[in-house]
Amino acid sequence: MAALPPPRPSWSWLNSRPIRWVRHYFGYSRGEARGMVGILLLMLGFIIAPMLLRPELPQYLPDADQKGLNELAAQLKEHRATDQAYASRYPKREYKKFERSGSRYPAVPQVRLAPFDPNALTAEDWQARGVPHFVASRIVKYREAAGGFKAKAQVQKMYGLEDSVYQRLAPFMQLPDAAPKRDYAANNKPGPDGKFPPFASTDGVPARFPRKPRNLQPFDLNRADTTQLMQIRGIGSGRAKWVVKYRNQLGGYLREDQLDEIFVLKDAPDLRDSLKKYTFIAPGYVPQTVNVNTASFDEMYLQPYIGKPRARIIVAYRQQHGPFKTVEDLKQIPILKLADWEKMRPYVRCE
Repeated sequence: MAALPPPRPSWSWLNSRPIRWVRHYFGYSRGEARGMVGILLLMLGFIIAPMLLRPELPQYLPDADQKGLNELAAQLKEHRATDQAYASRYPKREYKKFERSGSRYPAVPQVRLAPFDPNALTAEDWQARGVPHFVASRIVKYREAAGGFKAKAQVQKMYGLEDSVYQRLAPFMQLPDAAPKRDYAANNKPGPDGKFPPFASTDGVPARFPRKPRNLQPFDLNRADTTQLMQIRGIGSGRAKWVVKYRNQLGGYLREDQLDEIFVLKDAPDLRDSLKKYTFIAPGYVPQTVNVNTASFDEMYLQPYIGKPRARIIVAYRQQHGPFKTVEDLKQIPILKLADWEKMRPYVRCE
């Protein structure tokens, strides 16, 4: 009796070719492949379910709404026709279109042109000669403010006066065409602006500012006051006060280049050159000095070459190490620069 062939295994989707390829490619086991297929089916179900379970949208029928609107409009119309209180509360107004029948201002009868004085006419008289109302009132106001017209050119410059109207009235105005020029030089008097005309003689007339000398002799910079400094051209009272103020703060000038440190002269090299030209520093001059052993912070920082930062350092160093024996001891301060020490050296002392 022949042997029966072995039974063929039943087909399973786990043994299908795509699943075998996935298992082989990703290295999944049977359980992992089964779980992956389950997750994919679940995701597919979530995607398809809303499409299948979406309720049907209601269909809009406008006929019913239109019928309701028509009934509501008919009721409102009937209510307006029968409700007398509503009609009296909001009466209908009738607006008439505005029509300008005439001029805004009353008409002024015109007169025949004849010679006239513009300084004697009123606004109505100007209107009677063809000048518009607003220009006529403007002419009268200007005449009262200016004290009267001196020439026809003043009338011609009035704002709003047309040139054709002026050309028609100009031959009858009893005024010169242009105002005569005043000769201020003949009377040797200043003009309205307070200035003398060109080539006018000013002999015997006090000047507003004293004339500065042309040939100035040099003077001592450390003894000069503001009046003497103002004799230099370009140096006014303000700059002169700054020169004296800085000199008092320093204790006296030792070099001419110290003028370059003045605030108001930093941007004026020509004025600095003028000061250096007409001033000098006496040889052997000894400036006023500050005692760094006894001076307080408030007394020391007023010296421009010391200032507040260096004064604070000097006082602190003096309190820690005792008084200074010589000016050279200031070099022992670590923060103090050599250039700063050389500037302040002539103005400090140790006693």
